[in-house]
Amino acid sequence: MNKQLVLDSRIEALLDRLYALSSSQSEEMMSYFTARAEAGDIDWNAFDAAANQFLSDKLVALDREKAEFCYQVCRALRAKRVVEAGTSFGVSTLFLAAAVRDNIRADGGQGIVIGTEYEPEKAKAARANFAEAGLSDLIELREGDLRETLADVRAPIDFVLIDIWTPMARPALELIAPRLRAGAVVICDNTAQFRDSYRG
Repeated sequence: MNKQLVLDSRIEALLDRLYALSSSQSEEMMSYFTARAEAGDIDWNAFDAAANQFLSDKLVALDREKAEFCYQVCRALRAKRVVEAGTSFGVSTLFLAAAVRDNIRADGGQGIVIGTEYEPEKAKAARANFAEAGLSDLIELREGDLRETLADVRAPIDFVLIDIWTPMARPALELIAPRLRAGAVVICDNTAQFRDSYRG
């Protein structure tokens, strides 16, 4: 994919830095969760305080190819109202906001990406990334439990990205589904890896 077709050079430079940081954390994350799984003391449906603390400074970024795909889907939909459940440091949010920006440039009107993040420090870092990318005016980041932060999202929603721990996927979808426009697209990450958790 031609990256310049997707995002401008300022955003690309930021994304390169964020993805490099995410990659540097991958081995540490794998080692941590492998050890916890081997010890048999991890509940994949409800992380304990130790796991949450470990993850508090981890990007857990959506794979770049997946994020670029989300950008292209949003462009094809001419999406201007987007919801993201699970923002973390805002890596995938940058792709979504860039798509909304480009749709507004092409078609006019207004647009917004509504993101959600439970961890205050991650939300703070995400907002800094949005500002650096010049996309803050297109992103509304809501902090807290998504069962509260997504309760009053207005219709119509064009596109939804669910990239959050699987026990929260269904609550998010139940809140968002009534506000989806006809032809809207919902994408959920990790459905193969956590197939059993997604079964509901």
